[in-house]
Amino acid sequence: MSRSLLLTILINIFGLLLTPTITLPHGGGLDTYGCHHDRKHGGYHCHRGQFAGRSFASKAEMLSSRQEGYTAIPPQLPSIQFSGKVVGVSDGDTITVLHNGVGERIRIYGIDCPEKRQAFGSRAKQATSELVFGKEVTVMPHGLDKYKRTIGDVKLLDGRMLNQELVREGMCWWYRKYAPTDTTLEKLEVGARAAKRGLWVELNPVPPWEWRHRGGQ
Repeated sequence: MSRSLLLTILINIFGLLLTPTITLPHGGGLDTYGCHHDRKHGGYHCHRGQFAGRSFASKAEMLSSRQEGYTAIPPQLPSIQFSGKVVGVSDGDTITVLHNGVGERIRIYGIDCPEKRQAFGSRAKQATSELVFGKEVTVMPHGLDKYKRTIGDVKLLDGRMLNQELVREGMCWWYRKYAPTDTTLEKLEVGARAAKRGLWVELNPVPPWEWRHRGGQ
């Protein structure tokens, strides 16, 4: 073997010996957390990621530490529907339903009934009372209004929706400002207007939001 070839081989071997290699103590590949179980000595060790250089008794302990360190605010989950007896009717679009033994005020979603001092205000309250007072209903909350009332759909025992029935009877307006995509309420209002049911018997009934804006006049 020539001296030059021997020298080349020795240089290559020396270079390989100097090349850093990545080894994992205790054996075993890393999981998605950058950690692995020590099959020889036990425990759970992390070499990368959030807990690089730390050891745990188990993977469960590491996961628990991850959860404790999580500080982001989770998204608010929608409220869960509930059923209860209607124990009060404040006006056409506000009722009180028993919830866990306590009366909860419900602002019926998607409608606006005449105020008490408006024409048909008393009629609207009476219509709501006839449909739900003293009866069991199911409330499907949408959230709270500025008065801390629960805004929600109210379902009758027979499956009908209270807001739809009141619009159908001409006892309220479809509240398009807060339920702009509810095409069912829109169509029901069109039908009530055409048939001149309820408040639509008047030529130009004043919407309650305009009435309130005028200071109740």
